[in-house]
Amino acid sequence: RCFLRPPVRSGVPRCPRSFIAAAQVDQAVTSAAAPAQQNGSMDANGSNGLPPLPEVVGQRVAVVKRKTKETQVEVRINIDGTGKCITNTPVGFFNHMIDQIASHGLFDIYINADGDSWIDDHHTVEDIALAFGSAFSQALGGRKGIHRFGEFTAPLDEALTHVVLDLSGRAHLSCDLHIPAQRIGNFDTELVEHFFMSWANTSGTTLHIRQLAGKNSHHIVEATFKAFARAL
Repeated sequence: RCFLRPPVRSGVPRCPRSFIAAAQVDQAVTSAAAPAQQNGSMDANGSNGLPPLPEVVGQRVAVVKRKTKETQVEVRINIDGTGKCITNTPVGFFNHMIDQIASHGLFDIYINADGDSWIDDHHTVEDIALAFGSAFSQALGGRKGIHRFGEFTAPLDEALTHVVLDLSGRAHLSCDLHIPAQRIGNFDTELVEHFFMSWANTSGTTLHIRQLAGKNSHHIVEATFKAFARAL
């Protein structure tokens, strides 16, 4: 499957137009995978003990569940929402960024996720992004009549980020961020680009991200997620 861990950091492989159909069966494919590896918050049956997520009701909604050896993820989205957000994941700063997508994009986003965070947060963030992108693609449906192109430039104090996207069905990421710190709290800032790469792949989106200014790592990353949400 072409969207899993592409070898090039600066971009993602170009996927065929049939990619969206493949993404729409992601839930069925991943549900047959091995259950998530047991850790401190998972029981022997692979249940992560997280509270059930609210139902999503509307014409453009989707639910995607993803299970691998490393993670267990459920994403529910309503594209025509009001900015509601519930994120139950072990990655605190990342939860804050998902909330920015919901509130600034006016999407209802509900996420339950657990993973091998005793190693690091890579698999958890990656699999949330893959499931989130698949859910967004499913909620869009055939994409007929949508405004494909979007762009936004968002400031946060000294930071300024410009995002341009095309919901074309073709996956691509061009990301030019210069984040000074390796970590924000416990969050590995290398995962910012990886999140957008994974999301672009499963959502079938051409995504360009450019940092225009910024010195504070938190401000740079948050401005990026806000610009992404507003463009979307």
